[in-house]
Amino acid sequence: MFLLERAFCAKEKMTSLLCITIISLTLAGSAFSLPTGSASQLKVKVFADLGSNVTLPCRLLSQDAMAFGNNGMRIKWTKVEDDEALNKDVLLSMGFHKKTYGGFENRVFLQELDNEDASIVITDFSRDDVGKYECEIINGVEDSMQEVSLEVLGGLIDGVVFPYTPLVTRYNLNFDDAVQACQKQNASVATFDQLFDAWKGGLDWCNAGWLSDGTVQYPINNPRGPCGGTNNGPGLRSYGRRDKQISRFDVFCFSSALTGHFYWLVQPDRLTFDEAVQACLDDGAEIAKVGHIYSAWKLDSYDRCDAGWLADASVRYPISKPRKNCSPEEAAVRLLGFPDKTQKSYGVYCFKEQ
Repeated sequence: MFLLERAFCAKEKMTSLLCITIISLTLAGSAFSLPTGSASQLKVKVFADLGSNVTLPCRLLSQDAMAFGNNGMRIKWTKVEDDEALNKDVLLSMGFHKKTYGGFENRVFLQELDNEDASIVITDFSRDDVGKYECEIINGVEDSMQEVSLEVLGGLIDGVVFPYTPLVTRYNLNFDDAVQACQKQNASVATFDQLFDAWKGGLDWCNAGWLSDGTVQYPINNPRGPCGGTNNGPGLRSYGRRDKQISRFDVFCFSSALTGHFYWLVQPDRLTFDEAVQACLDDGAEIAKVGHIYSAWKLDSYDRCDAGWLADASVRYPISKPRKNCSPEEAAVRLLGFPDKTQKSYGVYCFKEQ
């Protein structure tokens, strides 16, 4: 047995830097002569910019397998979760027959540089693609199971951008109001670069909001009539700089990684808003803010299908694993609105500072 460590970097689409670090390679005997039927173990970590094309490496490691060629290999890529029931098929290749699945359809392709190559290319890398993947190769001589972790290079890895509209109505904040609104939700007004990275990561929002430079913009990934028209491609729509005192819009906030514990407070009964605030206090915490729920959802993959009060008197719930009756089509923080505070229909999300 031996340990081989190496790292290399390559340039990708949009001049982003793709850095691949091969953490460990453990083989039995020689690197080029594995016993028949043995399983090669390879762990790789890949970093890429959001919006770029990224290659997840996987290849046969035995010299004996070279004669078979990839037309004789069965290749299966899977995105794996802690709960195996939530695993997602990515790609299956059997000879000339290839199939991709779900959100990976028409975005994932075999690289096929040579006969031993089972690497895939994911186009338009988004934050939903982040996670752990398994590449399984079966060719009759060598079975190979290889693991690849895909992570964001820089960008918003330590924070999340979210659009915010207060209780009153849409488009009711001047710039100073926008600053205060984000601060009240444990956040700050997002910068252009932060909104741009969020857009590359898939953020699509049709309401215009303030940014920290005094401009008003909104991110569109799916062009449509009411949101700048269908003739304009995806991108940031800009209203330019606006009068900070007179002009009124929504705001895009940026919340950093949590410095405490966000959680659903188990209670025997549903609560009014005032009861929700008190219940968190009684538990040694505070009622969670909108920035808390977005950070927990986006950065910690927090997932719960229970609607709960938050500090701004809104009712929301975070879904990181879409499923029936719980945001079936996309991962999102769902907003149920700002109900009557005396209504006893919801639970509460709390936050304990470290």
